[in-house]
Amino acid sequence: MGRACWLALGSLLALGALLEGRLLGEGDAGFGECNRFFYAETPPAGLAAEGHVKICQRSEGAERFATLYSTRDRIPVYSAFRAPRPAPAGAAPRWLVEPQIDDPNSSLEEVTHEADAITTVDNLGSKQALNTDYLGSDYQRGQLYPFSLSSDVHTAIFTLTNAAPMSPTFQERWYMNLNSLMDRALTPQCGSGDDLYVITGAVPSDIRVKDKVTVPKFVWLAACCAVPGGGWAMGFVKHTRDGDVIEDVMVKDLEKLLPFNPQLFHNNCGETEQDTEKMKKILEMVNQVQDEERLVQSKESTGPVPSARSQRSTQLPPEASEEGSSFSRKLLGFIAAPFVKLFQLICYLVVGILKNTVYLLWYVTKQVINGIESCLYHLGSATVSYFLAIGEELASIPWKVLKVIVKIIRAILRILCCLLKVFEHQGCRDKHYIGSPL
Repeated sequence: MGRACWLALGSLLALGALLEGRLLGEGDAGFGECNRFFYAETPPAGLAAEGHVKICQRSEGAERFATLYSTRDRIPVYSAFRAPRPAPAGAAPRWLVEPQIDDPNSSLEEVTHEADAITTVDNLGSKQALNTDYLGSDYQRGQLYPFSLSSDVHTAIFTLTNAAPMSPTFQERWYMNLNSLMDRALTPQCGSGDDLYVITGAVPSDIRVKDKVTVPKFVWLAACCAVPGGGWAMGFVKHTRDGDVIEDVMVKDLEKLLPFNPQLFHNNCGETEQDTEKMKKILEMVNQVQDEERLVQSKESTGPVPSARSQRSTQLPPEASEEGSSFSRKLLGFIAAPFVKLFQLICYLVVGILKNTVYLLWYVTKQVINGIESCLYHLGSATVSYFLAIGEELASIPWKVLKVIVKIIRAILRILCCLLKVFEHQGCRDKHYIGSPL
């Protein structure tokens, strides 16, 4: 084994020892030592719910950021951090898990490699996402607190409790938005940035990766600048739909978009003392960021776009930058792009033809079924009417027979009456003849 391999192995083992994550119990107030990442050391009110786990993310013995994690959706509800600094070069992604989320009695470190935990942790992955959940899917592990905003190599941002499923395109634009906003809009308007409190979160959708990990409906960012006499608060929303540009919103409007209508910052980040002039400058830079994103979207299909972003704005997580680092791959991708587009067009046409054919067959089948149903309905109605008519006739026969019998009896009675009258008249005549002299 070469020297480089031993160094890589040593770095891997060192990372596992340096990374820590403290899970806070339900009885613990706030996030413990990580309360300092929240304005006035007060976490958002109203977002904690059943199935949410509070994590104080640590590395090298120091707190790095705080995460509220949903064990139901297996994605973070939010991550909170302060004073983002440029990321150092050379960090490699080593995604870690929290054994105590699935097994509170686990004796492993609170942050460890999935391979080390899979044989010793009961029900690993029952309440959190694993690396295997992303394999073979169309999604990548998108960080809410991105690697590009971190200041140390051995950072806890590579824990899966800080990641949510994102498509490669959306992930790249999300990082670009965050970096541009931090570099050009938020940090410059908050002194040195030491008083800047940032919360990034994800709102779950109905889509799940492998029926386990929930894909965000949209991601959001809330920033609070606590500079005395010159503070401000701003919110941002980015939907995962293709073509959507990051939107700026007031923090109160952002809170209305989130589940449970929470309060993100204590006392609304001192709203009575906020500096409106700084907020106007922030919005001017935000408009530039939005225009640049629209430009990127409009020129995606034509080729590489000259970037007006800052140097840190283009920095992606290592797994994404490594994929695009090969010049030969870029060249092959450029050459193959027209053929790929042609193949996609043919696929769209074939799918469209098949789709319309299925619709036509369905329409014809539906009309035939409706015709058969109509014929059966009319046949059934005629049959019922016929039997009803026969039934009425059969029911009237006894009544008609009874009427005939009554008429016969009346005729007989009339005949009898006539005979009686004749006999009475004849008897009277006989008595008259007998009583008269000869």
